[in-house]
Amino acid sequence: MDSRKSRSFLLAILGLLASVYSCNNNDIQLALPGKTVVTKSEKKTTKTPQSPLAEFDIQKSNHLTDSAKFIAGMEVKDTRAIAFGGTQSVIAQLTQSSVWRTHAASFNKAWAKLEAQQLSKVRRWAEEELKLINQTSQPIFYPFSGPDFLYAYSFFPNSREYVLVGLEPIGQLPNLENLSPTEMKLKLQGINASVDDILGLSFFRTNDMKVDLAKQGVLPILSVFMARTHQRILDVQYIGLDKEGNIQALPQNHQDKSWVPGVKISFVKEGTSQAKTLYYFSTDLSDSGLKKTPGFNKFVKNLDHPVSYLKAASYLMHDQHFSTIRNVILSQSTRLLQDDSGIPVKYFGKQKWNLKFYGNYTQPIALFNKRYQTDLKKMYNSDHKIKPLNFGIGYNFKVNQSNLMLAIALQGSSFPHPAASVSPK
Repeated sequence: MDSRKSRSFLLAILGLLASVYSCNNNDIQLALPGKTVVTKSEKKTTKTPQSPLAEFDIQKSNHLTDSAKFIAGMEVKDTRAIAFGGTQSVIAQLTQSSVWRTHAASFNKAWAKLEAQQLSKVRRWAEEELKLINQTSQPIFYPFSGPDFLYAYSFFPNSREYVLVGLEPIGQLPNLENLSPTEMKLKLQGINASVDDILGLSFFRTNDMKVDLAKQGVLPILSVFMARTHQRILDVQYIGLDKEGNIQALPQNHQDKSWVPGVKISFVKEGTSQAKTLYYFSTDLSDSGLKKTPGFNKFVKNLDHPVSYLKAASYLMHDQHFSTIRNVILSQSTRLLQDDSGIPVKYFGKQKWNLKFYGNYTQPIALFNKRYQTDLKKMYNSDHKIKPLNFGIGYNFKVNQSNLMLAIALQGSSFPHPAASVSPK
């Protein structure tokens, strides 16, 4: 071997040894999509200004994402570069248990059915009928949602910001590493019970949520849906809305009931580099409830040109006790997608809204039979161009019994119009 080849060979060996030494000192290289590789020792001082992901803690993101995949019954890949001297993550090791394997098999079967019968059809419908909305990144405002990130994302995948609201508490992700086998089994059974309705019916039943989510809260369910829609969770922060509608870090044992407790989840679609945000707020949206938390309406009014979504909303906004949130939605939204359980059609004046209907309006389920809308039925009967829905949605979840209405704020009205910017002011 000549001297030049010998020197090149020696330099290559030295470079490999340096890499192994670096990794053995926990200086493991990790990368996110679109992010320059940063070693752990460099992380505190090195950032990539052009990447919105540079501000997030990679190790925390790994743990959050692995936890979400675990409870969603999805494979947890090693995130610690075993080939370079790292060790397998504890959560990845937990997937070897028979309890988790049973959970994963059951969840995967249910999800495959949901994907084939429901979600794939929802996405195709949205690509066609919500094309103009999804060409923007407007915020999605989804009151009475509970933890239903799944359908918000399926209808509106390109939004940069999702605002979900429900009565259910926030809760926390389970500390998987510290659970005994029995506790793990019970935790996974609780997850299955909590998502069973939405997997089969397309919505959460309010009474069931009161029981299922009273202890664990919505955060585990939100995480499941993020994992199943192939999101990487970047960060989770507990927040609150103060009286002025400003987002604040929520202090421990916070007692000011005028504040609205919430959680902020930063996430990114796998294979992309644009960070997105999900807010979930736990609050009472009745008129009396909103009087106690004045900051909530202020926050919503500062959303930049939101698109609102309503599904299985218990017909609450048919009642005068929910007139405030109804008026906020009507005054702020550029678009509104809803089933008949949302805002009654009589509130959509022809001078301000263009209405487009889908599916079939029959009658509310027995629990809400007093909420039948004669004027809505006449609109369906008189419009022969209404397109059918090939999926079920809302309380009448069977195909050919579901309905959707897309309301579009008209130009020249006092309503705002679509814009690309989405962050609250």
